[in-house]
Amino acid sequence: MNLKNLHSVFFLGIGGIGMSAIARWFNHIGVPVYGYDKTPSPLTETLSQEGMQIVYTDGVETLPEAFKTSGADKLIVWTPAVPQSSALYKFFDNNGFVIKKRAAVLGLITRNMESVAIAGTHGKTTTSSMVAHLLKNSGHNTAAFLGGLTQNYSNNLILHDEGSTESPVVVVEADEFDRSFLHLHPDLSIVTSIDPDHLDIYGDAEQLKEGFASFIRLTHPDGKLIIHQDAYQKISHADLGAAQVYQYSLESGNIHADNIKVGTGTFSFDYVAEGIRIDGLELSVPGFHNIENALAAVAVAIHYGLSKEAIIEGIATYKGVKRRFEKICTNEHITYIDDYAHHPEEIKAFLLSIRAMYPDKKVTAVFQPHLFTRTRDFAEGFSESLSIADTVILLDIYPARELPIEGITSEMLLPAITSPNKLVVSKNKLLDHLDQHKPEVLVTIGAGDIDRLVKPIENWIKNDKA
Repeated sequence: MNLKNLHSVFFLGIGGIGMSAIARWFNHIGVPVYGYDKTPSPLTETLSQEGMQIVYTDGVETLPEAFKTSGADKLIVWTPAVPQSSALYKFFDNNGFVIKKRAAVLGLITRNMESVAIAGTHGKTTTSSMVAHLLKNSGHNTAAFLGGLTQNYSNNLILHDEGSTESPVVVVEADEFDRSFLHLHPDLSIVTSIDPDHLDIYGDAEQLKEGFASFIRLTHPDGKLIIHQDAYQKISHADLGAAQVYQYSLESGNIHADNIKVGTGTFSFDYVAEGIRIDGLELSVPGFHNIENALAAVAVAIHYGLSKEAIIEGIATYKGVKRRFEKICTNEHITYIDDYAHHPEEIKAFLLSIRAMYPDKKVTAVFQPHLFTRTRDFAEGFSESLSIADTVILLDIYPARELPIEGITSEMLLPAITSPNKLVVSKNKLLDHLDQHKPEVLVTIGAGDIDRLVKPIENWIKNDKA
């Protein structure tokens, strides 16, 4: 398919963070964009304000006239988050429309551009946005398709300068879900982690590893693979291809950190690699895991010739991604931080960093499990990671695309949690509970609709009720 010949595009699931970035790209180049999503959200409202036409009813009667009949100049972009039983999906499928998954379209958009692809079961959104910011901030001609709203650009899409004489580099967050990242052909790849996840898709950890191995083999033979040391140990050396391989981690590998200093608002460190050292990097997005993400991002910046001064400035001015270690508000009584973590390893990294930042404070963690299958598969890990907090408050499981599984509930995590205080609370009772117990450091954690509690909690704190 030649995307330049498109007359219009319809997105099934336009409110997804990855889908919306591609929708914005088509809108930018002047292709009319239409879409469907199950419910309105701040993101879909923003897309509507940008000129896209969105419906929220899964019925053919809601379609614009342009999509009542098929044509070679019309494209349907689909995410599996919208089931194939959807009335709109069945209409498009039965009437000869060209339907492509989001990942395939992203592959078409980026296939003729030099690309940096960042994959990993966790860490990829922050690392992608760091890479994009370091390059963009230095003046390098850069585009990016991100899986989160970067705070520096208030967007999940960064556009390159089409008038520049410099060939653009496109930074792509490579999603392992549904093996989406296998549509990409990167010149430079980063793999942040290969911890078991999405076992509903892959079946088991070995199949997930093979998925990542297939992604790694797509890296250009003359390119580079920058891979976390833990992930490197899970991949057969035969799967690494011909690309140059660089391992990184916090304390060891070809690339590592030195002189790490923890503050309440910043983490500082030195970048150490073979033949190069950059001292005095200061990251205002806290977390030991974010130092590791920064190590990978700096390695990319060095690859593209950024000076030490540009790298130091880029790291210092990086503001993070919405819902990734995002400090919402603080006062003399309480500090409130929100994070998207939804895997045991992510929660562990997040809470350990919180502990390092606030060693003398009591930590209250509010966690909403995401997916029944993930809760079932990693119940022991969730309980262990959450036990880092002093108080653990569990919300009901967010089902996302799944139907309930008998016996799989948030309550099943409680027995193995060793925190002094642990309980399950409904979302509509959470503020009352917080008001009674006055937390010192409050964190909300999860990838479901727990984000809709962020503003009410912030208002509760700012109204001096904390």
